[in-house]
Amino acid sequence: MHTDLPEAQLREYRGVVRDPADFDEFWADTLAQARDANWPIRLEPVVTGLTAIDVYDVTFPGFAGQPVRAWLRVPHGAGTALPTVVQYVGYGGGRGHALENLLWASAGFAHLQMDTRGQGSGWSRGVTADPGAAGPEAPGVATRGIADPRTYYYRRLITDAVRAVDAARTLPMVDPTRVAVLGHSQGGALALAAGALARGVRAVVALVPFLCDIPRAVVITDAHPYREIRDYLAIHRDAEERVLTTLSYVDGVNFARRCRRPARYSVALMDDIVPPSGVYAAHNAHAGATELSVWRYNGHEAGGIDDDEAALRFLGTHLVDTRDAASTVPAPAGGRLLNGLAAADG
Repeated sequence: MHTDLPEAQLREYRGVVRDPADFDEFWADTLAQARDANWPIRLEPVVTGLTAIDVYDVTFPGFAGQPVRAWLRVPHGAGTALPTVVQYVGYGGGRGHALENLLWASAGFAHLQMDTRGQGSGWSRGVTADPGAAGPEAPGVATRGIADPRTYYYRRLITDAVRAVDAARTLPMVDPTRVAVLGHSQGGALALAAGALARGVRAVVALVPFLCDIPRAVVITDAHPYREIRDYLAIHRDAEERVLTTLSYVDGVNFARRCRRPARYSVALMDDIVPPSGVYAAHNAHAGATELSVWRYNGHEAGGIDDDEAALRFLGTHLVDTRDAASTVPAPAGGRLLNGLAAADG
C-alpha cells in the first residue's frame, strides 16, 4: 500500500529539515582536509575471463587519505577517454564481485563502482574498512559517531564519494569533462551529495535516495536503516536535538538545494524503507533541471530494470559528446515535463 502522503501533496512537499548556517563551510573544510591527504591512485588489472570488458582494481584516497577500493570497468581495448559513470552502493552492500554490474561498461561508459567503508557484508561483498571514530551506536552504521557531525559515519562516506569522482577524473580511460554520479537508496544519497560537492560532475542519477528529509523519515517508517536512528533515540532520550543537528549536515535535501547539475530521480509510492516524501522534498529542492519517475505500485526496488533503462537514456543525453551522437542510446521520449526535462510516470 502507499506509505506516505497522498500523491497530490507529495508533489508540493518541501521537507522539514533545517539547513545549517555553516553547512557550506563544514563541507569545504572537510574536503580540503581530504584533498590535502592525497596520494597516488593504484590501478591494477584484474584477470576475469571477460572478453568485452576490462576490469581494474582501484585504490584511491578517501576521507583523511584513508584507502578506499573500487572496481573500474571499461569496454575492452578502449583507447580514448570515455564518458564515465561513478556508482555508489546501497546500504549494507560493497562493490561486489568483479564480474557483477556490467551494464555501464557494456553500454560504452567507463564505470567506477566505489566500495562502501565498513559495510559490504549484507547483500554484496566489500573490502574497505572504516577506521573512523565511533562511540555508542545502534547495530548498523546509521548512528556511528552520530553525536557530532565531525565524527559521524556519513561525513566519512560522503567524502569518499566526492574523492571517488576526483580519482575517476584523473584516470587515463576517463574524459574528466563527462562524468556522472549514480546510485540507488544509500547510493542515491551519495550521488546527490557528490553532485553538489564534487568538481566536474555533469549529471546525477538518484534512485529512491536514502537520507532525505531525515527528521520526517525517522518518525513515519519502522524499517531499517532509519529504524537504527529511532532505536538510538529511544535509548538516548536527551540526544534528539544533537542527533538531528548532525543529520542535517548529510541530508539529501540540503545537498539538492546546492546541486545545479541535471538530475534524474525515481520514487516509489509503496516504499516503506525510503519514504516518498523525502525523495519529493529533495527533488522539489533541486537547484538544477530534473526528471522524475513515479512508481505507484512498487516498493524500495522502485523501477528496477526500467529505472536502469531510463538512466541509460538520461546519461546518453548528458554525457555523450555530440561527436558521438550516432552511437548513443536515444534520449527520453514522451512523458510529462518537470523543470524542462522529460519525466516518465511508472
